[in-house]
Amino acid sequence: MNKFLSFIKKNKAISWVLGFQLFRLILLPFMGLMPQDAYYYLYGQNLSLSYFDHPGMIGYLLRIFTEIFGQSIFTIKFADFIITTLTILSFYKLASYFLSKQKLARAIVLFASTIFVSILSFNSTPDVPLLLFWTLSLICLYKAIFEEKKWFWILGGIAMGLAFNSKYTALLLQIGLIAFLVFSNKYRKLFLSPWFWISLLLSVAVTFPVWYWNYQNEFASFAFQSSERRSSISEFKISPKNFFGAIGHQMFLLLPILFLIFITFTYKYVKRALIKFKIPQAKTLFLLAFFIPTFVGFFSLTPIYWVKLNWMMPSYIAGIILAGMFINKKLLKTQIIFSIVFHILVSAQILFYLVPIKSDDTWVGWKELASEIKTLPEKKINTFVFSNDNYKTSACLNFFMDEKVYAQNIIGLPALHFDYLGDNLATLNNKNAIFIDSDKRFKNDKLKGTQNPILNKYFDKVIELAPIIIKINNKESRKFWVFYCTNYQYKK
Repeated sequence: MNKFLSFIKKNKAISWVLGFQLFRLILLPFMGLMPQDAYYYLYGQNLSLSYFDHPGMIGYLLRIFTEIFGQSIFTIKFADFIITTLTILSFYKLASYFLSKQKLARAIVLFASTIFVSILSFNSTPDVPLLLFWTLSLICLYKAIFEEKKWFWILGGIAMGLAFNSKYTALLLQIGLIAFLVFSNKYRKLFLSPWFWISLLLSVAVTFPVWYWNYQNEFASFAFQSSERRSSISEFKISPKNFFGAIGHQMFLLLPILFLIFITFTYKYVKRALIKFKIPQAKTLFLLAFFIPTFVGFFSLTPIYWVKLNWMMPSYIAGIILAGMFINKKLLKTQIIFSIVFHILVSAQILFYLVPIKSDDTWVGWKELASEIKTLPEKKINTFVFSNDNYKTSACLNFFMDEKVYAQNIIGLPALHFDYLGDNLATLNNKNAIFIDSDKRFKNDKLKGTQNPILNKYFDKVIELAPIIIKINNKESRKFWVFYCTNYQYKK
């Protein structure tokens, strides 16, 4: 024990990392189920080669953890925590290739102190495995390129493929690799190496399940991921709200100091390249190749499109290593202070729910909702339950109820992967239903919800019941409108 304490004192960076991870681990049991947790858990309970809106890696991992440790909210959160911890360790290994011992210590503290690491530790999303396999890909590619270890081309191809099987954003790994070789005078010759092409081909081969599932389902995933976003971007409407919103998101995820360092060195390197036509040394160029396309690429869309806060996360891996080259002791201390304050606020919100979250993206109320539905007098043997908010309410109820809960495909609306679960909705004919409609903005001044007219096309009668109101700290926090629908008739 004394040796361990002595080691910690000599390695302050490790103590900070352990402190942040211990803090996160302590908070895990107090985190309720998020809709994303429930949705990707549903992935794992309905195994498939791929899924409608994302590849299946997060679902497979949650399935493994729940098979070993049992179905519970803690198990799901623990899976996220363990995978993210592996990402931290992988980041440390990767950063050690680029930074001195002192700068490495600062970089790992920067990484561990961020809010985005906390989010990945608390919430199941495809980004959780993506960040791990993204980091492992960079380790392998570094070994292959700079240490000329050919077998790492093989491992790098596998890692890039697994990253793609986590989230489609991983395509930027291949783009980053090609960009590095294009701009590197020394390593451009690797385009002629069979190992480079073997790596790329292997990365594609590993993704075969995703492509095959899409082939079987009319490339539904790719159509979904591209159509809406392409349409929104093509409208080309300047939105200051989107731009400043993205800045706010990134300052929250990275904390202000790290975000400003990102902006500073991005400006420095881009200016040097465009004005002075100077290309950084090979190792720095390598990091920039996996940072600029993702960070700057997505950021450039923010004036015309709402870029989600997690889209830039893969760029953080290389970006924080680059930040480790610039940050000084004073700035690091400021970053830690920001981090402690933010994490105290986050923990207070988790423990006491001080500020009601005006969105379905919350961890409170779902279990209570399921309990209330089970006790409804109208909830009889011949009655099923469904909702129409894409996936959130349906996924959460599926987790907490001992029966199948359906989504908006019941009334002929697109319902993400619920459309691909293989349900024969015709078997529900002549049954009654409980329809749950989330009051997304929690406007508790209304006594009645708004009946969806589509319901009348599928049911004989639609009767509004008393809303289910969830109280947190003796205050109304969540409201769900409830409708009793009779004699369902499936329509193609």
